[in-house]
Amino acid sequence: MSERLGELLVRESLISLAQLKSAQDRQRKTGERLGYALTKLGMVGERELTQFLSRQYGVPSINLDDFEIDDDVIKLIPRELAYRHLVLPVSRAGSSLIVAMSDPANLTAIDDVKFHTGYNVEVVVASEEAIRGAIERYYDQSVKYDEILQDLDAQNVEVAETEAEEDIVDLERSSEEAPVVRLVNLILVDAIKKDASDIHIEPYEKSFRVRYRIDGVLYEIMNPPLKLKNAITSRVKIMARLDIAERRLPQDGRIKIKMGAGKEMDFRVSVLPTLFGEKVVMRLLDKGNLQLDMTKLGFEPSQIAAFKEAIYKPYGMVLVTGPTGSGKTTTLYSALSDLNKTSENISTAEDPVEFNLGGINQCQMHDSIGLNFAAALRSFLRQDPDIIMVGEIRDFETAEIAVKAALTGHLVLSTLHTNDAPSTVHRLLNMGVEPFLVTASVNAIVAQRLARRICKECKEEVKVDPQQLVDLGMPLAEAKDTRVHHGTGCRACNDTGYKGRVALYEVMPLFDGLKDLVLQGSSTVELKREAIRLGMQTLRRAALNKLKEGVTTISEVVRSTAADN
Repeated sequence: MSERLGELLVRESLISLAQLKSAQDRQRKTGERLGYALTKLGMVGERELTQFLSRQYGVPSINLDDFEIDDDVIKLIPRELAYRHLVLPVSRAGSSLIVAMSDPANLTAIDDVKFHTGYNVEVVVASEEAIRGAIERYYDQSVKYDEILQDLDAQNVEVAETEAEEDIVDLERSSEEAPVVRLVNLILVDAIKKDASDIHIEPYEKSFRVRYRIDGVLYEIMNPPLKLKNAITSRVKIMARLDIAERRLPQDGRIKIKMGAGKEMDFRVSVLPTLFGEKVVMRLLDKGNLQLDMTKLGFEPSQIAAFKEAIYKPYGMVLVTGPTGSGKTTTLYSALSDLNKTSENISTAEDPVEFNLGGINQCQMHDSIGLNFAAALRSFLRQDPDIIMVGEIRDFETAEIAVKAALTGHLVLSTLHTNDAPSTVHRLLNMGVEPFLVTASVNAIVAQRLARRICKECKEEVKVDPQQLVDLGMPLAEAKDTRVHHGTGCRACNDTGYKGRVALYEVMPLFDGLKDLVLQGSSTVELKREAIRLGMQTLRRAALNKLKEGVTTISEVVRSTAADN
């Protein structure tokens, strides 16, 4: 149906040929259906597509949110069949079963439903996303946390009084018991469904909890019984191929999950011994959602022009700064993707390597055997490099080699942990890099943060006092004309009012005026003031621009950026 649907939508002028090609490219990468790819890319609205299919095939359309379907009706179609064909039973009348489908032309699905149910099938059309959501809502009730936890009684797992006396064989066996396996699997799958970026499994003296980081904020999801902490931790360690007998030292590993349609999800696992057991943090790495198009990251037009000018120079250093989890790696990967050509030799030193990028030589650091950033950099310089990426400049040794590389005809990309772009200069000076080397080697410094996006499904305008915006740093005249929005909370955003994140950038090319100030030993405040005078847009100003565009909220502006002094 995909080819026919695409042709019909182009013929009706609902999408262009270029949009169809983009959606087909995404479809080939992700295995999604064409209609779903089109709505996800924002090329056609769900409602618009549903109404088009309804007219085209002469079947009614339906809004599944308006229905509460009986369990008896749901049970007529097996869960596996519903997922395979993306069909949902809605109601039955006599010998007829009304079934919601996103593809009314899928005769195979209709025949399968007839065969399994014995009913005559009447089709209604609904959006694919609505059907997916409804399937999860109705069918996954059977695998919720509470039910699994009911299976985990004292007979399932026996834990010794002191951890030192536990039998590792018994612990491994208990972690493989069905309820523990189901619980850990559900935690991983649920995190993927909720678009979480991290999972935290945390033991305390008298409690045990699981939290997800969703759009940069941690939410408590569940509290398993405390006696299960070692079994659950061991199950995760077994999946990540870590040593379950070692509970005194930190360990790192990976879990890879195949999700069908050729899609894979990686979990980067970090285990840290704490006072009351091992804390496990898993970072979700979804290559399918890796944004390598820097025009879609959140740069303002003037910022992306300055950033591209810096990375297209034949040599020099470009530094990206910000706290952990602010999207620095994504920005660097997008830059590398833009620079990745057959004519360029690109090498990266990373700890850890988060995503595999074709055509780029990526090197994983191993401090335990002496392979650190400084050692990798020295080796790269003997490998005829053009472009080098260093995961992080942590010490003078790494900084010194990176500066020398930047001064001898190489482009060096790296990260630092600083609050903003101007303070990065003094961070390098504090490491021991001479001021004249900083001014000679650094092309540009980029500071960034991530702010949560307002959910598009429940976004609405809200009245605010213009003085509130003035207090944030917006001129009064601009504040009076600014329309502020927020999310009221809905099923699509788990009632948070936010869905997804947008990057805020502060791009500071090392202007000649700034170089003079660095050589004169000026303060960070003086550097920032001069950079703003020369046209730099601060993080707070970037956040206010996103507020004006209706992308984020006042509370996110305050949470993610500091005021400009």
